Amino acid sequence: MNKNYYAILMAGGVGSRFWPVSTTDFPKQFHDMLGSGETLIQKTFSRLSKLIPTENILILTNEKYNDLVLTQLPMVKQEQVLLEPAMRNTAPCILYASLKIQKMNPDAVMVVAPSDHWVEDETAFIANLQQCFDYCQHENALMTLGIQPTFPNTGFGYIEFDKADSNSIKKVNQFREKPNYETAKSFLESGNFLWNGGIFIWSVKSITEAFSTFQPQMNQLFLEGFETYNTSNEKEFINQKYALAEDISIDYAILEKAKNVYVLPATFDWNDLGTWGSLHEKLEKDGKNNAVLNATLISENTSNNIIRTENKKLVIIDGLNDYIVVDQGDVLLIYPKNKEQDIKRIVSSLP
Repeated sequence: MNKNYYAILMAGGVGSRFWPVSTTDFPKQFHDMLGSGETLIQKTFSRLSKLIPTENILILTNEKYNDLVLTQLPMVKQEQVLLEPAMRNTAPCILYASLKIQKMNPDAVMVVAPSDHWVEDETAFIANLQQCFDYCQHENALMTLGIQPTFPNTGFGYIEFDKADSNSIKKVNQFREKPNYETAKSFLESGNFLWNGGIFIWSVKSITEAFSTFQPQMNQLFLEGFETYNTSNEKEFINQKYALAEDISIDYAILEKAKNVYVLPATFDWNDLGTWGSLHEKLEKDGKNNAVLNATLISENTSNNIIRTENKKLVIIDGLNDYIVVDQGDVLLIYPKNKEQDIKRIVSSLP
């Protein structure tokens, strides 16, 4: 394996749209959401370790999830787990991890990847990642893997690339915000738009230069602690300074400003597993298109539901269509699939 290959695994999110299974104490990346026998973070780590040395995979997460990470990934050492003392979106934590990697290995190239997404063809994923690594080793490029859109999704940001570009790796024209339905339809029709899946690849040299150029204040804040990184004094510095960083995403902080941004259209099937509906797509269904996890279903006049319980509970339903039914602990959720985006709002209003 190439010792210059690194990964930053993003594992600090809460996944509140998957409530009541995903909670602030036990988020979705630590659950076996697909009934595969592995949690999402375990599947992602295993996928990345096919190309990247295990010791070069860093996990970015919240302090409260440290024990969960170490329990579910026993091959990971404590020093590979980077703990955010405050929630500051993706730019500060990526800069922090990148400077740590730069100090370890100034020749590093890295992938930044979410820990809770689903990838169908792992061989194609690794081939795409290898192509990006090869490009970033030789070019000053900030790269992303763009996902081929399959329908006019209004829940994703989009990447617009140059239509005239015949190369497999394409220059990005601009990042586009989550569109309304009509705009999303026009994106698909034009043929040069991809979903932004939040998977980024670059050399440590390219990304640290980009932070120096576009986020000088944040860059200076984290550079102050450069001597402490990968030493026993690192935690004290991060605990003191991290919360001073601006709350901003990597997209806004760097990618929308830089001119050296490229995209490789992915050749693997992908799902962000962002909602119960997206999970329904990836699970096996019965003859009435019901997806059932950890439950035994007896039903009549019942279709297009996702049903999940604890301990293989017997569930009997008559006359229910297009609903989410989740029994978890002391919570029972029965909610229309077409309103699933509202679950996050409801959870935020709970006492």
